[in-house]
Amino acid sequence: MKTLAALTALTLLPLSALPASAAPGIDWKPCATEYAPTLECASLPVSGGAFSIALAKLPATDPARRVGSLLTNPGGPGGSGVTVLKYGGRGFALDKPEMAEARQRFDIIGFDPRGVGESEPAIICGPDLHDPAVSRFPKSRADYEKLIAHNRSSGQDCLKRTGPGLSHVDTWSAADDIESIRIALGEPKVNWLGVSYGSELGAVYAEKYPKRIRAMVLDGAVDHSRPTRQAVLDEAIATESALNDFAKWCTTSAECVLRGKDVIATYDALMRTPGGVPSKQLGRNVTAEEMAAGLYGSIILPMFWPDLAKAVEAARAGNADGLLPYSQLDPSYGAYRAIGCHDFGSPFTSYADMKAMQGLVKALAPHSWRYTEFWDMASGCAGWPVASAYLPRPQHVRGAAPILVVGGEHDPATPLVWAKGLARNIENSTLLVDAGYGHTGLLNSGCVRTEEVKYLVSGVTPAPGTVCR
Repeated sequence: MKTLAALTALTLLPLSALPASAAPGIDWKPCATEYAPTLECASLPVSGGAFSIALAKLPATDPARRVGSLLTNPGGPGGSGVTVLKYGGRGFALDKPEMAEARQRFDIIGFDPRGVGESEPAIICGPDLHDPAVSRFPKSRADYEKLIAHNRSSGQDCLKRTGPGLSHVDTWSAADDIESIRIALGEPKVNWLGVSYGSELGAVYAEKYPKRIRAMVLDGAVDHSRPTRQAVLDEAIATESALNDFAKWCTTSAECVLRGKDVIATYDALMRTPGGVPSKQLGRNVTAEEMAAGLYGSIILPMFWPDLAKAVEAARAGNADGLLPYSQLDPSYGAYRAIGCHDFGSPFTSYADMKAMQGLVKALAPHSWRYTEFWDMASGCAGWPVASAYLPRPQHVRGAAPILVVGGEHDPATPLVWAKGLARNIENSTLLVDAGYGHTGLLNSGCVRTEEVKYLVSGVTPAPGTVCR
């Protein structure tokens, strides 16, 4: 959801070459996997023991040239950094050649933020948190009241299953856990690589602990100073643009099975299928809103576009398995919702208010309006029973080392305007623009990966105005 400029960046930052053996406070144990044979795991009590944070480490492959630890966050909210490292960091592009020096010179640290994954207590919600019978776009006051009642009851169920910790999983509080990890690692300063939601978490840490940063990449930036209403509209515009980009790609690519068809008209017809489309996996029909969420999950990364085209074609033929809303069906959806309601909440004050916003979203995104992350958040948090602890507000980071913010011109999930806003919020930051397609530069651009690694190793940001094409 989030990615996260200057002359002073021309000075090299000192390398904190602290040997791994000097790290106090963390009892690392081998936890090798097929994909990560050198992986080590641990847990760290934080917040006076109220939470235990799950940690994983891929040790630097060239320890003689080790810079330090590189803390990472893969997004979300609710993304598991431990799981990413268990798969060798492939979901974090660590298998790409441009990332080789990062693997050589940093201990790569993944962690599950409070409430997430293997951290305890974990956010646990019931299976009804996503209910296909409850529309996120109510057509009447009765539908709106049904949505509010559902959100309230499912939120209360999350609270009952999770316990009082659910009130303390906001990002403002979670940033303190990064400081606890830094201290336990024995690192004088933090090196950070955060994508999407990881940019928000990193930016909050920078706001609270600016002097504790050595190098920080905020890629796929979220601008927490942007009101939720505006973020909803920004993302609607960006998602509609991505759908058009996909349709344009289909007109020329031999990999697109929809080539030669009017892709937008085909998609619109699919969305109007009465009663939805059957899914063999689920054993029920998949609604238009769910298929739109499934499309969103693939359209954000061009590497998925060939399979997305096949999924749309299959759904037209009566099998929606390729367009299932996996994000909403995954157990991590509870953490996504709970943390998102803390951080962004719902701006809607009434059915009339929500109806007016629906009209704006449909006007800005006439084809893709049925799903964006921020609409899912804004509608899903309406009536949520846990008070928000970190709603959008002006954000200012001052006194930190040079920070690198990365934004994409064609990023559907975290629009470039957010990266520009975040960069303005951070004194002495540099904005690197990815002119390509997809969510985050890290996952989509070798040029961006090269620039990020050079910066992480040296502490020197790219020249202001740099664009990766």
